[in-house]
Amino acid sequence: MHFHQQPATFVSHVAIKVQDLDRSLQFYQEIIGFSILEKTDRTATLTADGETCLLTIEQPEDIQPKDSRTTGLYHFAVLLPTRRDLANFVLHYIDYSVYLGSSDHLVSEALYLNDPDGNQIEVYRDRDPSKWTWKDGQVEMAVDPIDFDDLIKEGTKGEWDGLPKDTVMGHIHLHVAKLPQTKQFYEKGLGFETVCQFGDQALFISTEHYHHHIGLNTWIGVGAPQPSANSVGMESFTITYPSKEALDHAVQQVKSIGGSVKVEADHAVTKDPSGNKIRLTV
Repeated sequence: MHFHQQPATFVSHVAIKVQDLDRSLQFYQEIIGFSILEKTDRTATLTADGETCLLTIEQPEDIQPKDSRTTGLYHFAVLLPTRRDLANFVLHYIDYSVYLGSSDHLVSEALYLNDPDGNQIEVYRDRDPSKWTWKDGQVEMAVDPIDFDDLIKEGTKGEWDGLPKDTVMGHIHLHVAKLPQTKQFYEKGLGFETVCQFGDQALFISTEHYHHHIGLNTWIGVGAPQPSANSVGMESFTITYPSKEALDHAVQQVKSIGGSVKVEADHAVTKDPSGNKIRLTV
């Protein structure tokens, strides 16, 4: 799989806000299987391989419960290397009394759960890309039920020992206010390509022919407001470009369509039309 390394442009990291850092760390370590890379009184960075930060958790001093029906995080998605890993996660998860949703998307098999603050997480595995169906530049996806009887045959009870080291941040899915403006920002600005669109309600974008690095939807309503600055939810997410030239080009493209970008020494920061904060890196 080459969708989360050069020459792809992909989502590499997500930062979220929570109400209780210690409670969240217990959840993300015990249930999801992350390890702590660094920790302070108010923040923690989490890893699967002991080196790469995939998720940052922050507990701001004035944090408020999650706003409902606002733009922002729908879910972030943790991609496991193999189907066996997903089966072992299911067998591990049986020991916890937490609701688990699921869906067979044809391109992948996905599990869904919420952290203690209501931030939604997807844990999934990809089918081999040779099994994906493409037609006129669009990849076929669905929301079919998972065959759990078949899935758990791949795993072994007790074998789960946290996230495998090759786990990556697979994608992010966002609530947005308006799809046309969002489509222009991510395509003409950031350089992604729409590979699947569900009418005027959702679109899925990627590079290098992935099924999606970013999902975008208006399912909570067109014109949805932005969350308050101190609400539980997403602080930002990071898009990694394959080269400085590609990053610089994206910065100029965002500016050319009227977007605002702040350029720092080793990254840039922008916001999409719905106020979702994005860090751009190499």
